[in-house]
Amino acid sequence: MAAALRSGRRFPLLLLPVGWDRLGSLGSLGAAMQQPAAVPARPGGSEGGAQADGGGWLSVLRFDNLALRSLPVDASEDSGPRVVPGACFSRVRPTPLQNPRLVAMSLPALALLGLEVPAADREAAEAEAALYFSGNRLPVGSEPAAHCYCGHQFGSFAGQLGDGAAMYLGEVLGPRGERWEIQLKGAGLTPFSRQADGRKVLRSSIREFLCSEAMFHLGIPTTRAGTCVTSDSKVIRDMFYDGNPKNERFGSFEIFKPTDEYTGRKGPSVNRNDIRIQMLDYVISTFYPEIQEAYPDNSIQRNAAFFKEITKRTARLVAEWQCVGFCHGVLNTDNMSIVGLTIDYGPFGFMDRYDPEHICNGSDNTGRYAYNKQPEICKWNLGKLAEALVPELPLEISELILEEEYDAEFEKHYLQKMRKKLGLIQLELEEDSKLVSELLETMHLTGGDFTNIFYLLSSFSVDSDPSELEDFLEKLTSQCASVEELKVAFKPQMDPRQLSMMLMLAQSNPQLFALIGTKANINKELERIEQFSKLQQLTAADLLSRNKRHWKEWLEKYRARLQKEIESVGDADAWNTDHVKVMNSNNPKYILRNYIAQNAIEAAENGDFSEV
Repeated sequence: MAAALRSGRRFPLLLLPVGWDRLGSLGSLGAAMQQPAAVPARPGGSEGGAQADGGGWLSVLRFDNLALRSLPVDASEDSGPRVVPGACFSRVRPTPLQNPRLVAMSLPALALLGLEVPAADREAAEAEAALYFSGNRLPVGSEPAAHCYCGHQFGSFAGQLGDGAAMYLGEVLGPRGERWEIQLKGAGLTPFSRQADGRKVLRSSIREFLCSEAMFHLGIPTTRAGTCVTSDSKVIRDMFYDGNPKNERFGSFEIFKPTDEYTGRKGPSVNRNDIRIQMLDYVISTFYPEIQEAYPDNSIQRNAAFFKEITKRTARLVAEWQCVGFCHGVLNTDNMSIVGLTIDYGPFGFMDRYDPEHICNGSDNTGRYAYNKQPEICKWNLGKLAEALVPELPLEISELILEEEYDAEFEKHYLQKMRKKLGLIQLELEEDSKLVSELLETMHLTGGDFTNIFYLLSSFSVDSDPSELEDFLEKLTSQCASVEELKVAFKPQMDPRQLSMMLMLAQSNPQLFALIGTKANINKELERIEQFSKLQQLTAADLLSRNKRHWKEWLEKYRARLQKEIESVGDADAWNTDHVKVMNSNNPKYILRNYIAQNAIEAAENGDFSEV
């Protein structure tokens, strides 16, 4: 969040009502330094839903709901599933939960709103937080609404999606003048809930709460989680449904898309270019005020500058993900932030063993959103945003920007970050890219733990003698996969008869083969069979020897590169101090591994929220 505040932007704060077979809610936070004059807001409250209330320690919240004043709001307040044409928001009311209880609060995140939990009566303060951040009561000035957007999901246009389990609560002006958007996730039905009930279960809410805060502390642009609340209400839907909390995203601009030639679906606001213009005016003036000021009289140049900036921000964001081994899992266009944040934590995962083809989403059968595909998928999504901005930004302009800016910005930021992770703080050499690639290849060959090996490298000494080098190699190889783990990783996944049939089909009928399989998948399976066969003859001693050889070869190259750093400075001791400091600040000792999140979830399901 510090990066967001420095850049003067507004981002979302999640307030999460949650549950397992119980329900609850999550809350999200966003900021802009800009301070438009406060306008009295409609304080919400309808019969049968949550009521507006002054509150106690939460009464300091100062709402100024700019988005609802700037963009069209649906005239109907029907919360039932329906198409919402000609509007960016629909007014909604949270559905009360039974006996809401606080699971966790992020005090630093809430402090950004000017909220400080009273020390005198912590129990009463938590009870109040549970009421308001579950959506059972509404702060005065809040205006609950659900955002309408579309999206390309797994490469296909899905038509209208929208906030199916999330509600915009309003925008709060923080004590330093920042603008924060507050959202409730899991607060009940909206027009975009489709066949679901607008709720969230405890498992997904805890995962999102923990990961958004973990990403913030890793220095990666993200939404912030404010609270997590559980209840006695029962979930009546599939436990994996995700309505996704939002701020403006790529899919927000896809509501104007005409009928898609492949899926036959279209956006709910086709031919409403007037709304597209409103959205661009709002997004640029609110999130990119410096661009608005630079091009007040030329909308094409302004829109081009905006697209260039979000292209570069997206490239930097995905570079940050790659450098911590983060895999998002569902990089649909509706899950891409228009301000360059990580949003919508669904089936995410941090890699343990380095695997460039790591897939964290069990439903991603083709590996579209695999770890190594994330950069190109984000670029593809930017291409869909470019299409959605026509005619306000001609495609020939946006496509040129995308080709000129995205890859260059990604590679630049990725290599800068990797240099820091390796402690290369003095020189920037062309050979550095190859050194990084060879490090990752060595990790892959040995099944190295991505996080732990980077963390270990800060203790590598250029001046280590043979005995010290051997000790360091022992530490490195202890972070590599065992023979048993490798056998599991390379175990063939296809029935031999099925593989044989596919190979024959590829030769006899390539057209039919292309419809039911891919050459890449077959080659991967053949490679898996070959590796699995070799592993049957491999002993633990053989593996250790092989791994040490791989790591020794790479460390010799790393040592030579570090030596060049030392030769370029006058004070080697001072360089080493800075070298270690930079490495430690860029290589986390801990990440949110799946087992850590799962332990917290299992404890919470049994009423123990201490691990959250």
